[in-house]
Amino acid sequence: MRFDYDLIVIGAGHAGCEAAHAAARLGVSTLLMTIDMNKIAQMSCNPAVGGIAKGQIVREIDALGGMMGIVTDESAIQFRMLNRSKGPAMWSPRAQSDRMAFSRLWREILENTPNLDIWQDSANELVIKDGCVAGVRTCLGVTFNAKTVVLTAGTFLNGLMHTGPVKLPGGRVSEPASYGLTEQLRELGFATDRMKTGTPVRIDGRSVDWSLTTLQEGDDDFHKFSYLSNVRRRLHQRPCHTVYTNPETHRILREGLPDSPLYNGQIKSIGPRYCPSIETKIVTFADKNEHQLFLEPEGEVTNEYYLNGFSSSLPVDIQIRALETVPALKNVQIYRPGYAIEYDFFDPTQLYHTLETKLISGLYFAGQVNGTTGYEEAAGQGLVAGINAALKVKGEAPFTLARDEAYIGVLIDDLVTKGVDEPYRMFTSRAEYRILLRQDDADMRLTPRGHAIGLATDYRFEIMESKRRQRDALIEFCKDFSVKSAFVNPYLESIGEQPLKQGVKLYDLILRPALNIQKLSEVITPLGDFIAENIEESRREEIIEAAEILIKYQGYIQRESQIADKLRRLENLALRGKIDYSKLTTLSTEARQKLEKINPETIAQASRIPGISPADINILLLMLGR
Repeated sequence: MRFDYDLIVIGAGHAGCEAAHAAARLGVSTLLMTIDMNKIAQMSCNPAVGGIAKGQIVREIDALGGMMGIVTDESAIQFRMLNRSKGPAMWSPRAQSDRMAFSRLWREILENTPNLDIWQDSANELVIKDGCVAGVRTCLGVTFNAKTVVLTAGTFLNGLMHTGPVKLPGGRVSEPASYGLTEQLRELGFATDRMKTGTPVRIDGRSVDWSLTTLQEGDDDFHKFSYLSNVRRRLHQRPCHTVYTNPETHRILREGLPDSPLYNGQIKSIGPRYCPSIETKIVTFADKNEHQLFLEPEGEVTNEYYLNGFSSSLPVDIQIRALETVPALKNVQIYRPGYAIEYDFFDPTQLYHTLETKLISGLYFAGQVNGTTGYEEAAGQGLVAGINAALKVKGEAPFTLARDEAYIGVLIDDLVTKGVDEPYRMFTSRAEYRILLRQDDADMRLTPRGHAIGLATDYRFEIMESKRRQRDALIEFCKDFSVKSAFVNPYLESIGEQPLKQGVKLYDLILRPALNIQKLSEVITPLGDFIAENIEESRREEIIEAAEILIKYQGYIQRESQIADKLRRLENLALRGKIDYSKLTTLSTEARQKLEKINPETIAQASRIPGISPADINILLLMLGR
């Protein structure tokens, strides 16, 4: 039995799984500690991965060599590309997963990863020596020694669940909370607070009148999360269904508000703004007569359905009575009611961009303990924390992602620079370079970086390079090939497009919004022949789409790249350790206090701290001799 490791990961949720897998893959001995080995990578809330901006994060995880995209594809029972009506910067993949299959696949991966062991127990104390983490003590009285520790405890730290007046301790339903770590870290000087999240009722599909619901099918095309060509959706695909609440539903919900923990003072912490409970919806949007709800299957064969949009901590009887007012649910049978959960988190401004804590060397935080919400945000942080903890053990340079490199970079920079006052959720609007951070080219942006540190395999890197070669060859063909007006005008007129007055390059035709490479390949035989001979059949749609996006949006992409290049100069101006802010009286008191607290790495990071003005930045530049 082994008790000495390079790295210990506390918690086997989405952050912990990515952290442990990445660290072990990078060659350091790793222990993953979890309360229940049967709940590894549990989808505590909805059985889905991805969505607006979250889907981009999953593709970035995959591009770097993480596993969330692969596990999602292998366990998916529905896939949709959201925001297709908008530009490609907004396209966001989302998949429904089989909850049990998702967890089973993750456990299979972890149990077969070299350098990785698993221990079922609860951590209740960190071993700290001379300001450095040195190990973990558990509830079973076992001590494991380690050079680095990654804390990914999710909602388990002093977790407390609420359903009406009923309060039960726990990290999620039927699972115990974790005690001891918050209290120890608070004594060591860490700032901590409470947050709240919630989950909806689970419904027995046999009690639903499906004829009164609206069918919502998934996509049938090539889209998936992983860039690896050998990863596929393998399970039977299932649809979702939609229903709506009504004024009678809202009347019953309002009747239960005095017993709602959210409104009677029982819950004092802050919940997620962008995933409100049903009781919050009827209060905040009192003028709305209906709210859309989604019946999402929990698995390939199960009758259990997740009612997306009906998160609630109301008493059980109120939840059931309200559901029975929805025509399709008039005979509803539930497996369990919705509930809210309060838990401890740590102010993320106490972290470096590597996610290492500033107070304790070798200790890293990732996931909901940093004040975020969402599987994807957690997994992205876990990956970065695991990579950096492993690199620290190996004595190698840290790994960070810039805001123009990845949504994960935006996420972490927002956390460590601005902090949080509510559960943080990623949106495309948070990224100032979203045209550069599209979901279609995360592999081009990040696989070289993952490969350089040894996480992305040679096989993955070659797949990326092959895609690049084929994509660029197609673009060059379109630039070089001339199309005569007499040949293509009949087709253009047939679809209501303005005919050509003279011949043009194929590239210029593709710039038209109504035209695309696939349509033109069916009309222009040389283009179809080039694609058939030079573009890999199994990845043809992916490569054609990548080429088309670069053609149609090249001007926007170039302009945003130029802006990012200019601002990157500020990212290269190191600031930490060069100025004593307390003595810089030309700064405002607020600026001095915030700069001392955050201690930014660079001028660019300082400029993103709330309360730091352009005038303050000019003073800092002057102090640096710029």
